[in-house]
Amino acid sequence: MAEAAIWAICLFPIWGTLVWELWEGSIRPLLVPRAEIDALSVTMLVQHADRAEQMAFIKEDRAWRYSDSFEQGKWRRVRKTIERLRRDARASSKQG
Repeated sequence: MAEAAIWAICLFPIWGTLVWELWEGSIRPLLVPRAEIDALSVTMLVQHADRAEQMAFIKEDRAWRYSDSFEQGKWRRVRKTIERLRRDARASSKQG
């Protein structure tokens, strides 16, 4: 029994780090209001037009390089929103 407790204590920093990364990189970015993500997406589209998705990816990559999991997750959401807006615009232009 004592051996199991020692293992649990020794592995706690590893599990703590994994839980923290899950929070910072996956859960916390989902808590950013959709209106903020949409505003960032529209701003990127206005500023960079055809390169908006690429510029959002550059910001996502930069956050990854600086080990900022929250920013990486936020910019991933922005990039996917830009992709969705473009896909919807193409679909509506084909219909009309």
